[in-house]
This record gives sequence, structure tokens and C-alpha cells, in this order.
Amino acid sequence: MATRTQFQSSSDIGVFSVLTNGYALVAQGTSANFYSSFETELIDHIPVNYATIAGCRIIGTLCAGNKKGLVVPSTTTDQELMHLRNCLPESVKLTRVEDRLSALGNCIACNDYVALIHKDMDKNTEEIIQDTLGVETFRTTINGNPLVGSYCVFSNQGGIVHPKTSVKEQDKLSQLLQVPIVAGTINRGSESIGAGLVVNDWAAFCGLNTTSTEISVVESIFNLRDSKPEGVVTDLKDSLIDSL
Repeated sequence: MATRTQFQSSSDIGVFSVLTNGYALVAQGTSANFYSSFETELIDHIPVNYATIAGCRIIGTLCAGNKKGLVVPSTTTDQELMHLRNCLPESVKLTRVEDRLSALGNCIACNDYVALIHKDMDKNTEEIIQDTLGVETFRTTINGNPLVGSYCVFSNQGGIVHPKTSVKEQDKLSQLLQVPIVAGTINRGSESIGAGLVVNDWAAFCGLNTTSTEISVVESIFNLRDSKPEGVVTDLKDSLIDSL
């Protein structure tokens, strides 16, 4: 199921968290409810830990990872790197990346097998991503925007992209990722999917402003309640009728 939550007064929970099939990271801060919402859903399956990157709480914006690895920007301090190494499972590779595109979470969208990356990312960085995350990489845009991590979220089950993404582009992305893709919004109409949503193969967390219709799409496309992706359109219609 999808859980609504917020970091302090912000519904952009994807900015302050990282969720994979192997671990979860949440930003250090005063929001105990934010941490507990993750811990309640995940603690029986994967570790949930506090973290900062470059002294900042916007960890979801600055780093990207999957169950195999985590890439962090060069601004990550040695102390933060050591903390991450200590709290992540031993099987997770951790690499610090030198790249002018330091907001890695905005520039990379990935699951356990494939990563979409910013088209201007350094070749060396691309190779590090391939090695650390154990993925095949594709340089692409989402609705013409190179910040793929901001405008799409996908797991091994499915994905959501910018609401104005054409059907042709959705089909292309679906073929690249080998998962069903749907265009949608989060946080009551926000196009920044990555800022308002984090998912893995069995759980999702979205901003408190997210509507029931948006949650219905999330739960369907990511197969979070044993419903098939084909049910997305039906769920949308049902939700709209209910709200009317």
C-alpha cells in the first residue's frame, strides 16, 4: 500500500528520503513522525537510517541508489560516508562521484536493473553508476526534460512519469525499462513525481497532499495491492465517480 506522510510541513518527501529494496534512508531533522512512518512499514524487512549529504537534509535530491549500491556526490563528507557505510547492508556498494551534476537524485532514476540518466552526465560517471548499481544505463529525457529523477519514479514493478509525457514516449520508456509505465501526478497535481514519491517493490510513500485518485494510480501501477497495471484506468474512473 501507499502511505501518506510529510517531512515537517513539506509534502516533497522524495527530497528527504531514499527507498530501495535493500535499505531506506531518511533525512536527519525534527520530524519524528516522518521517520516512524517509514520504520513502521519497513523495519521488518530492511534497515531504516537517518543520513545527511554534504551537511544537507535533501538526501533524495543528492544521491541515488538501489538494493545493490548507492552513489553520492563528491560534496559528501568523510564522516557522512563512514556513517552510510556503517548503516547500509554489507552487500551494498557505496561510491562517491565527481560530477558537475551533483544533484544525483534529480539526474538518475533507477530500479535494480536499469537506470535512466541525465543526457549530459560525464561518461566516467555513467560507468561508475553501471558498476556501483549493477544496472544498464540509458541517456534520455522525460517530456523533453533532462532531469529524469525529478519527473519519473519506477521500481521493478512499474513506473510513473510526467503527466504530459506522450503515449509514444511512455511506450518507449516501458520497452527500455521492461515495466508498465503510466503518466500521472502526485501531491494534488504536482508534475515533480520524484519529489513527492518514493517506492520499492512492496511499499510506497507519498506526500500528505496526494489525493486518493493519485494513490489509486500509484498502488495499481506499482502492483502494491495485487492489482494488475491494466486496472489503472478503471481505478481512475471509479475514484473520479466516488469523488463526484
